[in-house]
Amino acid sequence: MSIFHAKAKLFVNGRKDIFKKIAKKVNPLEKHIWFHFASLGEFEQGRPVLEELKKKFPSKKIVVTFFSPSGYEIRKNYALADVFYLPIDTPKNAKRFIDSINPEMAIFTKYEFWYFYFTELKKREIPLYLISGIFRENQGFFKLYGGFYRAMLKCVTYFFVQNQESVNLLNSIGIDNCTLSGDTRFDRVFENAQAPKILPEIESFIGNSPVLICGSTWPEDERILSALPEKYPDWKFIIAPHEIDSNHIESIEKQFSGSLRLSTLSATENTQAQILIIDNIGMLSSLYRYGKLAYIGGGFGAGIHNTLEAVAFGLPVIFGPKYEKFQEAKDLIALGSAQSISDTNGLEVAFNKFKDNTSASEKAKKYVQEKKGSTDQIIEMITKPDQI
Repeated sequence: MSIFHAKAKLFVNGRKDIFKKIAKKVNPLEKHIWFHFASLGEFEQGRPVLEELKKKFPSKKIVVTFFSPSGYEIRKNYALADVFYLPIDTPKNAKRFIDSINPEMAIFTKYEFWYFYFTELKKREIPLYLISGIFRENQGFFKLYGGFYRAMLKCVTYFFVQNQESVNLLNSIGIDNCTLSGDTRFDRVFENAQAPKILPEIESFIGNSPVLICGSTWPEDERILSALPEKYPDWKFIIAPHEIDSNHIESIEKQFSGSLRLSTLSATENTQAQILIIDNIGMLSSLYRYGKLAYIGGGFGAGIHNTLEAVAFGLPVIFGPKYEKFQEAKDLIALGSAQSISDTNGLEVAFNKFKDNTSASEKAKKYVQEKKGSTDQIIEMITKPDQI
């Protein structure tokens, strides 16, 4: 696959000579705290715990691993840790990796489960924590045939989960070393909203216009969104696609005539353009400060992307129909601060509902404020004297 697919190539090449790369940076005679993340989203989710641990124990050394290139390539130079791809999960790799980094504890985020790593940690009596975990009834852990999957769960020292349903499901298979602590993403997005980056180019582009931020969009999202600018000429639209390869950016430009790319926009340019395409990665969480309303992509594919980054700034959110796996999306709909749509007409109805809705905005911001605090609960438990 790496011959034809850029991400697959990064996945393969990033793991070449991985243990030599680790040996150059990590002293196996020193203890480390090991954080593992599937991708960039999970990193941002677990980041508050990592940074609070580092603040509390500044001399502790941290190793971060990623499964996906989209996480590693963005955060490989993260200042607080040595960052690597996770070697493929085999018995030999698990032993060699754990020997290489000498972890005093391991912290995995949300739903990353690797059999040989988990069993090796258990064998060595190294504490393993799952934070912001979330479970659903249709997962293999809870099926009659799920013995192999349940064996991995038995290796976890403690589960910090997002909702009561996850607690109940774990209890149903005899796992009671768990607590409802919530989602650390709330802490991360709240913190981000308190000190957002100033983006002069964006300020130049928007002027005094209200703005719809379209975050992590896919082609189906963009097709539906393309009808809005003409109908709302007093609004500006910022599109931050999930993939920024040249073919995707060009397809957006064709659908949104007169659009500009951020890479060609000057910070001092007073543009009259209505549509701006963000052709880089890593800016989206700061963009929401400039919005009045947000559209979150992914709801016509595998599932919606991060709604909380927008909600933390008080933006009501609109997204496609595939949101059922996301508790926050269901909560926000119930609060009246979000709406799911399935076509262009539905998008226009939702847009009109939220564009001047200060109540929806206030409820969105309050929702995040009330849900934060998971990080403190996790830190308190994993840093007890007998743990660290």
